[in-house]
Amino acid sequence: MKHIVAGIIAHVDAGKTTLSESLLYRAGELRKLGRVDNGDAFLDSDDLEKKHGITIFSHQAHLQYQNLDLTLLDTPGHVDFASQTEEVLSVLDYAILVISATDGIQGYTRTLWRLLERYHVPTFIFVNKMDMPGTDKKQVLDQLQTVFSQGCIDFNADESNISNEAYEEIAMRDDAVLETFLDSGNIDDETIQKMIRQREVFPCYFGAALKVAGIDAFLTGLEHWTSETVYKPEFAARVFKISHDEKGERLTWVRVTGGTLATKAVLLDDQKANQLRVYDGAKFTVQQTIPAGGVCAVTGLTGTYPGQGLGVGKDGVTPTIQPVLNYALDPKGQDIHVCLTALRQLEDEDPQLHVSWSSHLQEIRVQIMGEIQLEILQQILLQRFNLNVSFGEGSILYKETITQAVEGVGHFEPLRHYAEVHLLLQPASKGSGLTFDSQCALDVLGKNWQHQVLTNLNSKEHLGVLIGAPITDMQITLVGGKASNVHSVGGDFREATWRAVRQGLMMLKEHGGCQLLEPWYQFRLEIGQDQVGRAMNDIQKMSGSFNMPETTENKDALTILTGTAPVSEMQDYAQEVRAYTHGQGQLECIVDGYRPCHNADEIVKKLKYNPTSDLDNTPDSVFCAHGAGYPVSWDEVPKMAHVEYTYSQADLATLTN
Repeated sequence: MKHIVAGIIAHVDAGKTTLSESLLYRAGELRKLGRVDNGDAFLDSDDLEKKHGITIFSHQAHLQYQNLDLTLLDTPGHVDFASQTEEVLSVLDYAILVISATDGIQGYTRTLWRLLERYHVPTFIFVNKMDMPGTDKKQVLDQLQTVFSQGCIDFNADESNISNEAYEEIAMRDDAVLETFLDSGNIDDETIQKMIRQREVFPCYFGAALKVAGIDAFLTGLEHWTSETVYKPEFAARVFKISHDEKGERLTWVRVTGGTLATKAVLLDDQKANQLRVYDGAKFTVQQTIPAGGVCAVTGLTGTYPGQGLGVGKDGVTPTIQPVLNYALDPKGQDIHVCLTALRQLEDEDPQLHVSWSSHLQEIRVQIMGEIQLEILQQILLQRFNLNVSFGEGSILYKETITQAVEGVGHFEPLRHYAEVHLLLQPASKGSGLTFDSQCALDVLGKNWQHQVLTNLNSKEHLGVLIGAPITDMQITLVGGKASNVHSVGGDFREATWRAVRQGLMMLKEHGGCQLLEPWYQFRLEIGQDQVGRAMNDIQKMSGSFNMPETTENKDALTILTGTAPVSEMQDYAQEVRAYTHGQGQLECIVDGYRPCHNADEIVKKLKYNPTSDLDNTPDSVFCAHGAGYPVSWDEVPKMAHVEYTYSQADLATLTN
């Protein structure tokens, strides 16, 4: 049989879990069709999921249909849990994107589409709720082709064939295929499968999952138009999830991408795969081997993390979905260290929590996406760890970047130690994070010392000098340095490297080359026509911008405003919308990445960060004279440096431009 791993993704309430349920039912895996609203859906097995009526965790299920052996990975639909959905995308053969016919393409659906593009996941589209009054198949298809791709094509003619019109549309997606089609009047199935795999064509199916309408046609389409991945013989796997079972056993969820995974195989250092569990909903079977293409949960491993490559497999890319809010824990009289231990376990499952502990303040802080995630986090702490806690008022997670190039220098020379490092700091593209490179000749600085520099650049979170927020979107390149044959040790280059980064940032701050960033929302606001003026005024006051809405003659129709605004200004606006629209209005916000802070001067002044007093991130250097080391202020380092600068001010200006 053809084995495929497919993930089901969607905007919340599009009917994603209901579709999973219907697929399992029609394939004969379920005797009874469960419902999300009844709390008996096969894949929403967690008590919290039943309580909230949403998918919070990714789940695995399995079905067989005709010649298709399908592993389904159901993912969370709420934007607050988008990071868990993103983790799953890297291990999929195909994605099933569910669209609600009544709601069309929502803001978060666009985010999911961008993620599917980023991870190059071939995608089938199921348009759900076609049984609802007022739904129009052509209207939905037109929107899919306009917003997503012209390759979104109706494959729904009947259960085994597609229409002549569909063949023509497929041919239009590729010049060579079009030429063949015009000559022969036909496109072979293998060519269409290849075009789907290459994301040139996106098969669209229409139905109503709750009524099991269109499900057979969709299953037949999956069986017919998917193609199996060819795997290499060497063992490789990708971790996509960490969880703990009801007994507290740690589970590492993997997709085997090469060779075979066997029980007792050594995967990390001396850590062995004790059990290989294949889950189907809440239940699992233990298997001795998992072939390439298989998905399982492995016990016995510690230190694994989502995105990690095992065997010859490489680590995945850095996730794009990042938290934007910061909350302090209120232990409510409970042992703060017990709370920290529990949160560390949850951070192990979801690294994006970024749990931080201040021993000085005796305070725990977590990073999250939104209020729903915070509510669920509180309930998990109570349910799993019996910790009744709360969280204080949230604050914005700012970031910093640079707008100019600079050469930063760090020198570390206390008695019997020596290292000097020159780093070129350059602005990088939006969303690229931090990247590291070396352009230093080996006769200037040996291979071992260069390795020390690059390793230490990657070993800590580098903070900016405006408010001490994490630095992002910056390229750091090693361009020069010096070691001592007698006195240099690895720790010296760690000190010199970190000081070089901070010294360069301080130089930039003097010349206005540092920039504060804040998260922005992309919003969709649905309100009555008589409330549009109020809404536009509010958005302008929030330093946001909006697209002019389309006018309509129907005064009772709702108007839709779309645009962007800072998270700091808009995060509490939903309550205001509900108040002035008397519960009729609706605000949907999706994090749209980081942009320059709209009130940077105000934030810098308010937070009063002193970069030279941050001793863990000092920009100053240490030189040696008369047998003793002494500190040198960052602004004095250029004239004290032992190695000549690689770049002149003119060179740096050219690099900036």
